[in-house]
Amino acid sequence: MRAKANHWPTKALGKISKIQSGGTPDRKNRSYWSNGDIPWVTTAEVKFRTIIGTAEKITSAGLANSSAKVFPKGAILLALYGQGKTRGQVALLGIDAATNQACAAIQAKPELDSGYLYEFLKGSYSAIRNLSNTGGQENLSATIISEIQVPLPPLPEQRKIAEILRTWDLGLEKLEALRAANLRRRIWMRSHLFTGRSRLPGFSGEWGEVALGDVLTEHGLQGTGAEEVFSVSVHKGLINQIEHLGRSFAAAETSHYNRVLPGDIVYTKSPTGDFPLGIIKQSKISQEVIVSPLYGVFTPATRELGVILDSLFESPLAVRNYLHPLVQKGAKNTIAITNRRFLEGRLRLPMDPAEQAAIAAVVEVSQAELNAIVSEMDLLTRQKRGLMQKLLTGEWRVKVEEAA
Repeated sequence: MRAKANHWPTKALGKISKIQSGGTPDRKNRSYWSNGDIPWVTTAEVKFRTIIGTAEKITSAGLANSSAKVFPKGAILLALYGQGKTRGQVALLGIDAATNQACAAIQAKPELDSGYLYEFLKGSYSAIRNLSNTGGQENLSATIISEIQVPLPPLPEQRKIAEILRTWDLGLEKLEALRAANLRRRIWMRSHLFTGRSRLPGFSGEWGEVALGDVLTEHGLQGTGAEEVFSVSVHKGLINQIEHLGRSFAAAETSHYNRVLPGDIVYTKSPTGDFPLGIIKQSKISQEVIVSPLYGVFTPATRELGVILDSLFESPLAVRNYLHPLVQKGAKNTIAITNRRFLEGRLRLPMDPAEQAAIAAVVEVSQAELNAIVSEMDLLTRQKRGLMQKLLTGEWRVKVEEAA
């Protein structure tokens, strides 16, 4: 590669590609959907990936009697609408497929390599979202995206840029497959290893259904003024409030905040995404910290039991199944679970400390593996982002004859 100022011309996307949208056959007409064999893509499936299969298929009658269109393999789909992060995301068609009207299908003209365009649009995700119209739902439209300015290096260089960036994509896809396999094993552990349905070799001791209050103790310790204020995150567990939220939301006086010891279980009662009744996490912080007095803080009978409970309650379903029977609705239909009530639910747990330790060791090995995979994914993502910035702006130029 060699550095060089970018003198590439730019053209509006609508001038160098064909942009169309699809449609949805009448849902009430089953002949348009039943036993269909034409893949049909929705915006929910447009997630920075190559699409090789779809959740739904339509029939030839559905295609003929609606605005749905079949687009060829290699076309780029861009989500025009969608909640959360969906709007502005792109995907590459790895098959011929129809789409709904919320997807724009972009077919590159001869002067534009579709792989290069796909990488450019991925790298422009945030900017594309900001192009959304300001009326109502802030959607995109074919008219809006047709004005996106695309830098146009020579076609051979476009292809080599796409080839280089695809190498990073393949690495990320392999890591994502490893992450998915790890998460599947963790699901298996929750349904088998944590219930006694499957036992580790060498253990045959008793399992019992016990109240959580039999294995957790509310110690009631409060802050001394020396501890840092932490919050609880679904994915990161206990985390420094400033690091997690960008600033501290703590009161000026924190002596009434609950102190969290290393290994404690913390229950935050605020609804969060998939956890409408709150989240339950073990502190993996090596020092004592403090959290809001609205949080429940409990010390497990053994550190290993805390590890097991933390892993069990990663699952939104496990949290719901445990907490829902304990819910007490207030006069205004608000949900309230007192700390005492929180401890009244029952779980099936191993009674032998040695078996608890063995199960916890399996959990911690799995968690270490997952952490390593996620760290590697974050690193590759940052590397690719920097590489895209250099390559897609022309700051770094690729010598086509040397790119291989």
